[in-house]
Amino acid sequence: MLLATAIFLTCQREGTSVSVPPTTTLVLTNLLARGDTEGYQRATEPRTFSFPDDHGAHPDFRNEWWYLTGNLTSADGHQFGYQFTLFRSAITPDDPDRQSDWATRQLYMAHFALTDVQANTFHASERLSRGAVGLAGVTTEPFRAWLDDWEIAGDNPPPFRLRAGTDALGLELELTSAKPTVLQGDRGLSRKGREPGNASYYYSMTRMPTRGVVVSGLKTYAVQGSSWLDREWSTSALEPSQTGWDWFALQLSDGRDLMIYQLRLEDGAVDPLSSGTIVSMDGTSERLGSSHFSIETLDWWISPATRIRYPAAWKILVPTEQIELTVTPRLADQELSLSVVYWEGAVQVRGSSNNRAVTGDGYVELTGYGDPPRRKPTQ
Repeated sequence: MLLATAIFLTCQREGTSVSVPPTTTLVLTNLLARGDTEGYQRATEPRTFSFPDDHGAHPDFRNEWWYLTGNLTSADGHQFGYQFTLFRSAITPDDPDRQSDWATRQLYMAHFALTDVQANTFHASERLSRGAVGLAGVTTEPFRAWLDDWEIAGDNPPPFRLRAGTDALGLELELTSAKPTVLQGDRGLSRKGREPGNASYYYSMTRMPTRGVVVSGLKTYAVQGSSWLDREWSTSALEPSQTGWDWFALQLSDGRDLMIYQLRLEDGAVDPLSSGTIVSMDGTSERLGSSHFSIETLDWWISPATRIRYPAAWKILVPTEQIELTVTPRLADQELSLSVVYWEGAVQVRGSSNNRAVTGDGYVELTGYGDPPRRKPTQ
């Protein structure tokens, strides 16, 4: 998942989690551009990953996130999609002079969204807080990443326990892993730009059997299904010519998983640095370059809230893997209009894989379709 942000610079008041006013809208591509990298580590070459340590925080990098999505079903066939993302952002590369317990160099934001397919409803919430006095943070042993009472935790991950919600809806889930951890890109180094360091360290757990409860419409549902975990950390990633991205995480009925993303350029072309991964049933994975797949938009949807025009159906081809898929949203309106505005939602999949019919579930993220023009970096 590519979404990350330094939004927390707008929210440095003391207290518990706070909300950003609706009039505050930030441009994701500006926030992921290089900016000031002095004092931070950068992703410049492949590294050795170590678990469970790498489930925890990497505070010497400016941005980091823990990202879960999933499709769940109750015994009576009620379908749900969910997204939970915890973002960490460093506001300074140096430890603060701790004259106050509130002093911190780390700020956190969390997004929680729930799609209730049968009820045709989508809800999204946001929380922000500083990494001080226990309001938000990350520990490694035992693993826990939290903001207030929203959290991902595990004594020896996986399994993970996920809890998030509001007064009206929420979920509590347990997630195990059916496949080995996948290192995305070049052994975990995912290059987004041509300049050295414009990259992230990126790994995934692409198929996580999930069970638990979902609360929606004042009803509680016992559910089971499958989730997807993405973990990334970086200091800089995008470049001035990159205006947004389309990201797909798809779980197919033949046991294969597909992650692809395309970076869009100012002239409308697809950046050759776009990339992906195909994961087989046994967990082995193969890297896909931008020439190995294509994404064709089949339909569009205009948000009644923001008037942003988003793609709303896609044809995906991966000829080398004999994959041909049609991807459609479970609901058209899965737009998160928070302090950042983007579309992220549950999708269904139909098509063929290895010349056999397949179905599937997944999630899609769309950014940069309604942002104002990017500010050019100062020289």
